[in-house]
Amino acid sequence: MKAKKAPSPEWSRKIIALRDSMGLTQAAFASRLHYSAMALSRWERGTHEPPAQCYIQLGNLAGEPLCWWFWARAGFKNTDLSRMFPEGHGELRSAKFPELELVAAGVHKRLSKMPQKTRLVAIPVLAAHAATHGAKGDQVLDLDTVPVSEMIAAPDLWCPNPGETNCVRVRGVSMAPLINNDDIVAVDCAQIDPKQLTGKIVVTWQEEQGLVLSRFLMVNGTQLLESENREYEPVPLGKNRNWRIIGRVLWWIRKAP
Repeated sequence: MKAKKAPSPEWSRKIIALRDSMGLTQAAFASRLHYSAMALSRWERGTHEPPAQCYIQLGNLAGEPLCWWFWARAGFKNTDLSRMFPEGHGELRSAKFPELELVAAGVHKRLSKMPQKTRLVAIPVLAAHAATHGAKGDQVLDLDTVPVSEMIAAPDLWCPNPGETNCVRVRGVSMAPLINNDDIVAVDCAQIDPKQLTGKIVVTWQEEQGLVLSRFLMVNGTQLLESENREYEPVPLGKNRNWRIIGRVLWWIRKAP
């Protein structure tokens, strides 16, 4: 007589339900989480449980009410969540945005000639630094967990995926003169497909270096991170799994000296 198959763990059932509700394949869903499809397969089979960092990302994707289950599984207590969201249950990103006041700048005579509907996107500037080669970035894998220090308003044409866009500051000089130390870069975390990013400036996460700002290249099937300053050698990524593409840099700004 065959032994009854043990029921799947609750976490695997909830992950499968979330992926099904989003209509994503295992590969696409794993990519959204910045993990491999093989890792996701293990979680859904119930043979391995996701790490706490992944539970936070699952909560960010799930929204209410499932987000609270995932965040609790990550180790957050109700008191922790209450401090994070004093206004009550709501999605993480909606809790970040304060009430904004729009102030028109420039020559006011020109404003009358502008389109009546001008849509701006409020983008959070996070308290995090992405380092260029030769410096060390912050050890952050999920930008949604980083506190917001200020906000920037940008035209919606500059933000193809507003809900996935954040700004971080730059640390280091090896991307100069294109991008300088303490510049602010806008990162689209929805654009993480390596096949679409060759030649683009990206922010990646590496286990030893944290957040890294560089140009992503695919050369004969080899993935490289390159600096603007040619005194720094390109970094081959090879088959090292201890790195992730966080997102593509859309644009950057700096204060005049």
